[in-house]
Amino acid sequence: MGYILGIDQSTQGTKAILTDENGRMVGRADRPHRQIINSQGWVSHDLEEIYQSVIASAKDVVERTGICKEDICAVGISNQRETTAIWNRQGRPLNLAVVWQCARAKEIAHQKQAYGEEIEKKTGLPLSPYFPAAKMAWLLQNTEDLPETAEIRLGTIDSWLIYRLTNGEQWKTDYSNASRTQLFDLHTLQWSEEICRIFDIPVECLPTVCDSNSRFGMTDLDGFLQKKVPIHSAMGDSHAALFGQGCHSCGMIKTTYGTGSSIMMNTGENCIASRHGLATSLAWGIDGKVNYVLEGNINYTGAVITWLKDDLQLIQSPGETEAAAKAANPQDRTVLVPAFSGLSAPYWNDEAKGMLYGMTRTTGRNEIIRAALDSIVLQIQAVLDAMRKDSGFQIEELGADGGPTQNGYLMQMQSDISRLTVAISDVEELSALGAAYLAGISVGLYEKEKLFAQRQKVRYTPKMPEEQRQNKLHDWNRAIELLMR
Repeated sequence: MGYILGIDQSTQGTKAILTDENGRMVGRADRPHRQIINSQGWVSHDLEEIYQSVIASAKDVVERTGICKEDICAVGISNQRETTAIWNRQGRPLNLAVVWQCARAKEIAHQKQAYGEEIEKKTGLPLSPYFPAAKMAWLLQNTEDLPETAEIRLGTIDSWLIYRLTNGEQWKTDYSNASRTQLFDLHTLQWSEEICRIFDIPVECLPTVCDSNSRFGMTDLDGFLQKKVPIHSAMGDSHAALFGQGCHSCGMIKTTYGTGSSIMMNTGENCIASRHGLATSLAWGIDGKVNYVLEGNINYTGAVITWLKDDLQLIQSPGETEAAAKAANPQDRTVLVPAFSGLSAPYWNDEAKGMLYGMTRTTGRNEIIRAALDSIVLQIQAVLDAMRKDSGFQIEELGADGGPTQNGYLMQMQSDISRLTVAISDVEELSALGAAYLAGISVGLYEKEKLFAQRQKVRYTPKMPEEQRQNKLHDWNRAIELLMR
C-alpha cells in the first residue's frame, strides 16, 4: 500500500491529508494558527508557528489513520500564496510574515506607480501592495538587525516550508508561486532583475524557480519519519485547486470559495494580457512545460459570512445563512458591497469602502444575510465577465470548491447569475488534494487520466427568470458606480 501526504498551508491554518493508491482521501487533520493583527490593522503570521502546524498536522493525520509511516511515498505542498516571509540562512525567521491581505506596503506600491505599466507587462500583475514585491521591499526596510545580503532568504510560504523541511538543503519555489510575486517575468520564465531593482530587492535573496512537479528535496518531517521521502509537488493553493478540479485544458475555469476567492481560467500556452482588471500568471510548470492562467482575486467572499457572525452577530454559525437567505423578502433589493479593505479584481480600488445600498423598511436580518451571500456571487460574476472579454473563450462550466460550496442557496445563485453549470468538487480540501495528486503522479503512484475519471461532482444549473437576474446585476452595478465616484 502506498500513500501520499498532501499539505495545504492556508491563511487560517494547516490541513494535512492522506490519499491512498487509488487517490481516495483516507484521512485529514487540521491545525489552526494565530492571525496576528496590530493596532494599525497589519496582518501577520508567525513563521515558526506555521512550520510547527505543518509538522503537527502531518503527525496527526498519520496517527489517526493508523497507516504505516514507511508506506508514505511522497509529500505535496500547497500554500497561501502572496504571504511573504524573510529568514536567514540558518532557518531562523527575521520577522513576522506579511499576510496576503495586509496592505502595509501600500506606500511602497504607490511610490512605484511610474513603473506600473512596465511591471504589469512583464509580470502580468497590476501594481498593488497585495503582491509580495512590495511586501518584500517593506520587510527589507523594516526588519531590525538585518544581516548581509548573502544571509537573507526571501520567499513565499512554500519556499519557507521547503527550506525548513529539508533542513536548509533546498531553497526553491515553483512557477505558480513565483508568478504571483510581481518579480517574475512571464515571458523569460526568470526573476526579472530590472523589476527587482525597481523594488530594491537583491535577486540573490530569492529562491530557485522549478517545475511544480520537481523533486524539491527530501524530508523526514522533523524526525517523524524513519526514512526521508521526496517533496514532489509545490503549488500555490489556487493553482493546486485548479489542478485538483481537473481543469487541465485551455478554457477550463474554477472558483475557490475561501476567506477570499480566486477565480482562475486555464489559458494553456496562451499568455493573455488582461485589459479588464485581471491578472495573468502561471498555472504550473510540469515536465518542462508551463500553462498560463487568467485570474481574478477577491478579498472578501467567505469572510463576509464571518463578518455576519462575528461582527454583526446576525448568525451563530455559517449554516444558518442558507435558510435565512431563502426566507428573505423577494421584493427587497438590498445590495452589500463588502469593500472592507478596498475592492480587488476587476475594480482595483484600494480606497473604496463597504456599503449597503437600496435598503428600505423591508430590510431586516434575512435581507442583509441574503445580500451578503449575493455579494459573493456578484463579485465573482464581475470577474467572469472580465474573463470572457479578455479570453474570447466560451465558458460552459464553473468548477467550485471550498467550504461555502455546501450552501445550496449560494451555489444556485452562482449558477443563476452566471448562466453556467456550477460543478462542485466531491472533496472540500481541493488544494491539498491537487498537491497530493501531482506528487502521486510524479512518483508513479497514480495515472492522471484514470485518477480524474473517477471523480464525482454535484451540479447546479440556471433556474432564475432573466428579468430577476437582470435586476440583481443592475442593482449591483449601480452600487459599484456610486462607490467608485
